[in-house]
Amino acid sequence: MSIGVFDSGIGGLTVLHALDRHLPSADIVYLADQANTPYGGRPGEEIVDLTRACCIRLFDAGCDLVILACNTAAAVALRRLQQTWLPDYRRALGRPVNVLGLIVPTIEAATGVDWREARAEREDKLEKLDILGIFATPATATSRVYEIEIAKRSDAVAVFSEPCPTLARQIESGEADETLRPVVEGHVAALTRRIGRPPDRAILGCTHYEIIADLFRAALPPGTPLIHQPEATADAVARYLARHPEYDAGRGGERRFLTTGRAGDQNGLAARFWGSRLSFQAAA
Repeated sequence: MSIGVFDSGIGGLTVLHALDRHLPSADIVYLADQANTPYGGRPGEEIVDLTRACCIRLFDAGCDLVILACNTAAAVALRRLQQTWLPDYRRALGRPVNVLGLIVPTIEAATGVDWREARAEREDKLEKLDILGIFATPATATSRVYEIEIAKRSDAVAVFSEPCPTLARQIESGEADETLRPVVEGHVAALTRRIGRPPDRAILGCTHYEIIADLFRAALPPGTPLIHQPEATADAVARYLARHPEYDAGRGGERRFLTTGRAGDQNGLAARFWGSRLSFQAAA
């Protein structure tokens, strides 16, 4: 069997890259829903339906565990799928399968508090708070999933989300750094104006943004820490598999790349990030 990694496009390759280091012997199938990318501006029910369909594709491909390496899908669809669809689907399939997201591991890395812990400290003034900036798609920002989940773990962190309506689509289409740089700078400036000062730390709340993390680093004040979703997610998946031996990750180290869009070579930005040419097969 294998692990499935799903994203609306190429951004989830950042998570796959981290999983490749943490679980080199695991068999991993990557699915990009490029026929429907980007998800960030779509209605919630449509995001749920698209995410469910892609999970089914990966389970049909032999995956036991599917990682939603798409912040929008994880923010809007994950809880719904886990609570209302997955239990019946698991019984009908007759084998243990599960769907996990990347938001909770990211929040745990950002706060240092996992879901089993609570924090009692309270700060009253904004200047004393740890200001966390979230750059995300409009759907993720609207869901307020980061604000909600961080509030469960810590009241010493103030969260400000900045929606970036076009950025994932621009990255997916392979636009050059010269075009992307002013877009990133504009969003960093907008978030800074809203907060009244730069954030103390930042989360790139869309896996596409990790591909251009260097542009965010350049736009933010020097030394501003970035919470890296791929590393946090890969570490959490490795620990999850150690606790749940019923999910078989495989042992052959196979990597398969599927797309609902145009099969074949991906754009140069994806190849630059991955380190070699990438060619996707058509998803069944």
